[in-house]
Amino acid sequence: MVDKKPPRSLGDERDVLMTLLQYQRESLARKVVGVDDEAARQSPVNSGTTLLWLIRHLAGAERLWIIHRFAGGQQPPLAPEASTDTVDSALAAYRQTWADVDAVIAATASLDLVSVIGDDGGRPTLRWILAHLLEETARHAGHADILRELVDGATGR
Repeated sequence: MVDKKPPRSLGDERDVLMTLLQYQRESLARKVVGVDDEAARQSPVNSGTTLLWLIRHLAGAERLWIIHRFAGGQQPPLAPEASTDTVDSALAAYRQTWADVDAVIAATASLDLVSVIGDDGGRPTLRWILAHLLEETARHAGHADILRELVDGATGR
């Protein structure tokens, strides 16, 4: 697996956040390319975390935070059972999520706008939500690095 360095952006705050979020999304997606479905469903760690779970979890997190909470759209459905999931279907759903989420973000005038639906911490701004999704995606991309190395020895961002 080719090691890809994070891109640099000379744009505004939104462009920097979106550039880094997309880099982390793609880093996570690259972790499952070339892994067969059965291996992607297996967990080599005690927590039970799998490569497929990470992909579905992050798609769900983006839909929850942007589509549901920020924009007030429909609550995202639960991910399919791991025993029936495939790498191709999980990646397709994740990539569709990117398009859906990015469209909402692009249509939002300011990062200072607050979410329609709050949580126990209140109604965060789009800026906070993007920063949170960036850290969540980067954290899980690191988990995927370890899982992939344990599955077949492949390393790289």
